[in-house]
Amino acid sequence: MGMGLSFYRADLFGAKVWTGLGNYGRLLSDPVFLHALRNTFKLVLLIVPTLTALTLALAVALNRRTRGAAVLRGVFFSSSVLSVTIVTLIWRFVLTPDAGLFAEVAQALGREPLPWLSHPDLTIPALALTTIWWSIGLPMMLFLAGLQQIPSDMYEAAALDRSSRWTTFRRITLPQLRRTLLLVVMLQTAAQLQLFGQAQLLTAGGPSGASRPVVLFIFEVAFVRWELGYALAAAEILFTLVLLATLAQYWAARPREDAR
Repeated sequence: MGMGLSFYRADLFGAKVWTGLGNYGRLLSDPVFLHALRNTFKLVLLIVPTLTALTLALAVALNRRTRGAAVLRGVFFSSSVLSVTIVTLIWRFVLTPDAGLFAEVAQALGREPLPWLSHPDLTIPALALTTIWWSIGLPMMLFLAGLQQIPSDMYEAAALDRSSRWTTFRRITLPQLRRTLLLVVMLQTAAQLQLFGQAQLLTAGGPSGASRPVVLFIFEVAFVRWELGYALAAAEILFTLVLLATLAQYWAARPREDAR
C-alpha cells in the first residue's frame, strides 16, 4: 500500500493525485532529503564498525566462566533493555554543555565544554556515541554465543603449537566467527539506516538539519507537512537501501559456503 501511494500526491485526509515518479524526482533534487541521506550514511559508518569491533572485543574478554565475567556481561547488556526515551534522557544529562558529565570533566581539566548537542560538527558523533552505548548488548551476546560454539580442541592445538594470542584470534577465532560477524554487521546496518528516536529526542535533527536522518525526514514530511505520498517515496528509497545492504552482506557470506 505504501509503495502504491508513493506514486501519488497524497495527504493524511485521503486526497490523492497521480504523479507517477514525480515524488521520486522531487526527492533526488531535494537538498533536505539528500542532506538527511548523507547524515544517515555518516551515522552508519560511525556506528557499525565501532560497535562491531567493540562488542567483539568485549565478548572475547568476557568469554569466561567466572562470576565477575557474568556480572560484567549483565552490566553491558543492561543498557539494551532501556527505552529510547530513557537513553536520550540519560545522554542529555551527559552531553549538555552547562552541567553535563562531559562538561564537568572538561572544566576539571581546564578546558571549555564542547556543545555536543548544538554544534553542527558534533551532533552526529553525539548520536553515534549514544547509539553505541544503547546497542552494545545484543551484538555482544551474539558474539558470546558464537565463541561458545568454537570447539575447545582447536584452542588446545594452538596452545600446543605455542601460537600467540593474536595468531590464535586471527587464525581460529575470527574464521569461526565469520557468520556471526556478518550477522552482526547486517543487523546493525539495517538498524542504523532506520535510526530515528535518538535524533528526534536528543537533537530534533538540529541545528539546521545537521543531525536529521532519513527516518526523521520521513516523519516530518508525513506528520508535520502532511505530504504522505512524498514521505512514502522517501520510505521506499530507504527500504531499497536496507534491502541492498542486506543482500550485499548475504552475498559476501556465500563464497566459502559454496566452496564447502
